[in-house]
Amino acid sequence: MSRKIIIDTDPGVDDALAIVMAANSPELNVLGLTTVFGNVSVEQATTNALILSEFAGYDIPVYKGEAVPVTRTPAPYADFVHGDDGFGNINWPESDKQAQTQHAVDFIIEQVRKYPGEVTLVPLGPLTNIARVLEKAPDVAALVKEVVLMGGAARHCGNVSPVAEANIMGDPHAADKVFTANWPVVMIGLDVTSQVLLKHDDMQKIAQLNPKQGEFLRQASDFYIDFYQQTLGIAGCMVHDPSTIAYILDPSLFEVEQGRIRVVTDGLAIGQTTFAPDDRKFPYPGWDNLPLQKVCMKVRAQALLDLVTGRLSA
Repeated sequence: MSRKIIIDTDPGVDDALAIVMAANSPELNVLGLTTVFGNVSVEQATTNALILSEFAGYDIPVYKGEAVPVTRTPAPYADFVHGDDGFGNINWPESDKQAQTQHAVDFIIEQVRKYPGEVTLVPLGPLTNIARVLEKAPDVAALVKEVVLMGGAARHCGNVSPVAEANIMGDPHAADKVFTANWPVVMIGLDVTSQVLLKHDDMQKIAQLNPKQGEFLRQASDFYIDFYQQTLGIAGCMVHDPSTIAYILDPSLFEVEQGRIRVVTDGLAIGQTTFAPDDRKFPYPGWDNLPLQKVCMKVRAQALLDLVTGRLSA
């Protein structure tokens, strides 16, 4: 039986890689794509999600979600990373499909209640929609199978500040709510996604083996890979969002530690994911009676890359 997932997304080049990878994995049933601001506006994210849904071999509906963070002032969109359109400025034609009229938050609540214990939430952007689910329907936390999210950095340097990763910085208040809720969270952050690089050659091979999906992904990723080359001097892009799909397909690729996670919501360290290991006790408050969550700390890099490229080539 295929595993039911809902992908919460702000596409984004690496979101596109993750969504196509999920659609190409028969072990998974993508119930829907819910959109959020982040790499682009929620309007552009919804347009992009509709394009991506057309690349799937089955109908994946799209639901528009939150446009701004819970509390903080919205940050600028990451057009210098993903392009103005989120897909590397390739001017890909828009889909004729329409988004559903139901709000993303209501769709998530409905599906989790419909399939108790079966739905995995896969957030790939700021966690605003997911926090709104908790606010609107606290009962849902006990019904979700798992939350496997891309975001944060436990021990690695941040990518939008020395301590903060972009998705968490997008809505730190929402992120703190999600990490401290009583449901199982797996944090797949920069500690592991920085260890895996997808290169131009990989994308060329994917496009040759899978012309329809692969050519789109190859074109979209050019801008993204160039950003990494110019900014960090590395010859490839980090495999952020696809790592969530890889974890769901094969958790054995990752080495995981358990602990409690809080997110700093103001000051110089805003957006920092602070990790308190399970085997440590601290004299200062703020860490007691919080749920133990999983943080991916190491990854079998080549095996993960093989899984990602294999599914994208299918």
